[in-house]
Amino acid sequence: MASVVLSEAEKLYIVHGVQEDLRVDGRGCEDYRCAEVETDVVSNTSGSARVKLGETDILVGIKAEMGTPKLEKPDEGYLEFFVDCSSNSPELEGRGGEELGTDIANTLYRVFSCENSVDLKSLCINPKEHCWVLYVDVLLLECGGNIFDAISIAVKAALFNTRIPKVRVLEDEEGTKEIELSDDPYDCIRLNVDEVPCIVTLSKIGYRHVVDATLQEEACSLASLLISVTSKGAITSMKKVGKGSLDPESIFEMMETGQRVGKSLHIALQKILDEEENLGTSRAKVGFLG
Repeated sequence: MASVVLSEAEKLYIVHGVQEDLRVDGRGCEDYRCAEVETDVVSNTSGSARVKLGETDILVGIKAEMGTPKLEKPDEGYLEFFVDCSSNSPELEGRGGEELGTDIANTLYRVFSCENSVDLKSLCINPKEHCWVLYVDVLLLECGGNIFDAISIAVKAALFNTRIPKVRVLEDEEGTKEIELSDDPYDCIRLNVDEVPCIVTLSKIGYRHVVDATLQEEACSLASLLISVTSKGAITSMKKVGKGSLDPESIFEMMETGQRVGKSLHIALQKILDEEENLGTSRAKVGFLG
């Protein structure tokens, strides 16, 4: 992961500020940086979104393609994640970027393994034979800290924007099944993203923890806790990262903070997505190259 080199004096300044609930950029310990969210930014996808969280820039595109259901879940579709860390950081070139991409993809698989996160049964066309497979491509354009949270926000926004064509299964007299795609491009199904979790990363700095850490703050943290939280505040998964340790009391405090901050994050994100959709075709698109 991209990192910065700080002197001992700079680290001390950041750590002491966090203990007083005053971070270098003026935020409190539970405050996020200003986030920009835009959907429908890539034309040749079923759904897309771009999220800028501080200096972190994420682009997500989702392609819906027809496939075969998995043997263990014959009446469900499924999601596939691919993460490309081709940012301009030298540390993310080559093997370093591949390892980070694999780690992020595995985290997303774990987050979305929760049974109710996405209604996978709605992606089934014909049990055991045909289903929709959602290929979620994540592109890390720039790394400015807290990439897991930014990616989870972008994935939820892209899923909200996803339109899947309606299909019908027709069967002739011989029992041969054919799939008929609707001619109307607006005749499509939407995914319910109410239960899609967002990741809240809490970084332990000194005796306190902060959300949405910058690269400088991440350099001062030895351990972080990734918590996936639903809009109702339910925790669906947790993951500890970093070389340092966390005591049980700190973990419980971080879980409470994650639930509280996660609920607020979902409310703010859903408000933005609803407002953008209500604008319809009249909204000014910035787009990927904007």
